[in-house]
Amino acid sequence: MMRAWGIGFVALMMAGSAQAADWKPLDADNTLVVDTSKGRVIIALSPEMAPQAVERIKTLTRRGFYDGLLFHRVIPQFVAQTGNPNNKDGGKSDLPNLALEAVFNLKTTQYHTVARPVTGTVGFVGATPFASTNDYHIKTGAVRAWGTHCAGVVGMGRDDEPKNSANSELYITLSDVSRLDRDYTVVGRVVSGFEVVKALNTGEPPSAPDAMQKVRIMADMTAAEQPKLEIMDTDGAAFKAHVTAIRAERGADFSVCDIAVPVRAR
Repeated sequence: MMRAWGIGFVALMMAGSAQAADWKPLDADNTLVVDTSKGRVIIALSPEMAPQAVERIKTLTRRGFYDGLLFHRVIPQFVAQTGNPNNKDGGKSDLPNLALEAVFNLKTTQYHTVARPVTGTVGFVGATPFASTNDYHIKTGAVRAWGTHCAGVVGMGRDDEPKNSANSELYITLSDVSRLDRDYTVVGRVVSGFEVVKALNTGEPPSAPDAMQKVRIMADMTAAEQPKLEIMDTDGAAFKAHVTAIRAERGADFSVCDIAVPVRAR
């Protein structure tokens, strides 16, 4: 089984046998629909992790800021970058830079736990994977957590220094790159169209870069235009079985990055 973005045959069978109650609609207010020159990519945003960054992305999307911008840096097994108005590193919108939101307070009511390694907890906030500190003895109702950079995770690019310099640039991880954890703001994860991201022309810059032709918030699309998809409820029995099957298949090599929250047509 492929380590990055992989789900094994048994897990796929479990997801396919899930009941209707195990699925729910995508959150239209926090779903980004990106039509690229290679096809459609759908991103589930996680404002619980990075409220300011998610709001910035939605603001720029509604301005039409991202329409036509290129994937100006695509490095195999690392990241695909876009969202700069000059189509190269260093470009920014006219809005002020954002504070780093790499670490956030994880409330006990807003996440699904996948595993509890000795150092803490790993799981999902919506469709986005996270890792956290050990929360066994925390009594405040929240722990310190961060989005973990599994394949397909979306974050905000920034200058090398200072860290509080994210503005408009986005990146999508093409493999598991946990070395970025706690150093960049994670905003969500690709839930459909990851094969499109993997097919983007590579280079720094690519000789023939692909473009984000149109970027929209799903809630702003007409009912006829909206993607007809639903996502597995991470609080349901089917997702628990999905995780159990993957853990059994992976054994000692199991990681939260082996799991993607299933999405299906409705």
